[in-house]
Amino acid sequence: MELNAHIDHTLLKSTATEKEIIKLCNEAITYNFHSVCVNSCYIPIAKQVLKETPVGICAVVGFPLGAMSTQAKIYEAKQAIESGATEIDMVMNIGFLKSRNYVAVLKDINDVKSAIGTTPLKVILEISELSKNEIVRACEICIDAKADFVKTSTGFSGSGATLTAVKIMKKTVKGQAKIKASGGIRSYATALKYFEAGVDRIGTSSSVAMMNNQNLKVAN
Repeated sequence: MELNAHIDHTLLKSTATEKEIIKLCNEAITYNFHSVCVNSCYIPIAKQVLKETPVGICAVVGFPLGAMSTQAKIYEAKQAIESGATEIDMVMNIGFLKSRNYVAVLKDINDVKSAIGTTPLKVILEISELSKNEIVRACEICIDAKADFVKTSTGFSGSGATLTAVKIMKKTVKGQAKIKASGGIRSYATALKYFEAGVDRIGTSSSVAMMNNQNLKVAN
């Protein structure tokens, strides 16, 4: 498979500099990644570097905790799109989920999706903080809210993605949403295992190393 076309080339650390974001975007152009994934303050820079290229811009919303108000998430998402984002990755309100306030979780996601229309919405579950049953319930809510993707992790909490969680997510969504795995996926071989498990997209800061390893493997 063309791995590059399914990678969100990611840089979300708080210390990321403008120079590093420009480098991220140029790498995405060179390797033809699906998108770059950045914090919203860097969308204008990414848009400038990526103009007239097929590389998209994924912006995180409610990141990394998911605990801000729905209205704040809506505003952030709409502003990101106006600035040039082509996809939104929002963090689910994990505290509401653990409180079993499923109506509030559903409303949070549904209201953001309604506000951004056809722009793809990925919902980050933060699977390291959830039990198996909570992962299932979170996926069910995402389907009801019309989310386009369910995503494993922010990469800022716990262990990140796991194949076990992806298999649970895949079984639960039943093709009604796509799956993005992120957090701790750093090698070509590992990425392939996630695709074999059913993910449609991977978010990683190790994208270039993956592609170089892939090329070496093909050459051998």
